[in-house]
Amino acid sequence: MKKILLITTGGTIASVPENGGLTPKSAGARLLDLVPELNGLCEIHVKELFCLDSSNIQPEHWITMAESVFRALSVFDGIVITHGTDTMAYSAGALSFMLQNLKKPVILTGSQLPMEAPDTDGKRNLRDAFLTACNSRLAGVYIVFDRLIIHGCHAVKTSSRDFRAFESLGRAPEGRIRDGRVVLDRSPAVPPAVSSAGAFTLNACLDPNVFLLKLCPGISPALLETLPSLGAKAVLIEAFGLGGIPGLDRSLLPAVRNLAARNIPVLITTQCLKGGADMSVYEVGIRAMEAGARCAGSITTEAAVTKLMWILGQTGDPDKIYSIFFRDFVGEFAKI
Repeated sequence: MKKILLITTGGTIASVPENGGLTPKSAGARLLDLVPELNGLCEIHVKELFCLDSSNIQPEHWITMAESVFRALSVFDGIVITHGTDTMAYSAGALSFMLQNLKKPVILTGSQLPMEAPDTDGKRNLRDAFLTACNSRLAGVYIVFDRLIIHGCHAVKTSSRDFRAFESLGRAPEGRIRDGRVVLDRSPAVPPAVSSAGAFTLNACLDPNVFLLKLCPGISPALLETLPSLGAKAVLIEAFGLGGIPGLDRSLLPAVRNLAARNIPVLITTQCLKGGADMSVYEVGIRAMEAGARCAGSITTEAAVTKLMWILGQTGDPDKIYSIFFRDFVGEFAKI
């Protein structure tokens, strides 16, 4: 029988009405009691790590999660982490990079309605997460939600209310839960940047000084110009379309040049959910590259932000930052 550890961090799945709003309160043992069909599926142990709304999850919490997973996987066959949906994709990305050569499944799940609410999706999601964690064919970090198994670096929350809260962008879901069974749509990929024979290691150094800017028409260049004084060490810009930024009125190009001159990497992604960025198509993208920005390509914003934080924990050299960023560690780049 598989031995699985449940790590609880709070979220809607553990919430109860309190002080006029939902607040995480329920303990891990209570969550398990509400899903009796888990009895006999596997040997389950519980570690209550946090009890937080995921809006309050910070990079320091990711490090604690990664350390707990790393220690546990020497004795457990898999991990299930209950987590709030709002920042679950960021946590999945961070764990994907910190846990190197991961050879067992680490499954994040949660719910859109509290576990004890009528018609909750939490019971099904928790059951499906344990089913997936027991699958010996899977290795890596995944989000299991509304019957989908989604690669941790391709999950994006696209609905604040629907039970289908997450989509897999740039990559089809790894599989799904069908009739109480895990059905994989592909053979699990070997991470391209690591050896399948490499030792499982923890690299949990993070630097959160990454600034994410979403462009809108009329945005002031002063926002970018102030970033060095605010301690930004890398900048990710969610630009328009394939990666265009303003280069005429309220031009951002001088600010990009200034950031590059200060050895602060500037990466450009897209606000579009599908298709990725390609700054070589339009003049507005080409001029941004000439000013010193680099195209982030086909990676989700959540994966790009957490990857940059992880890279900054290793080096401050801009050339090395770019080199590591464009190295595909766990299949985080989509094949466009």
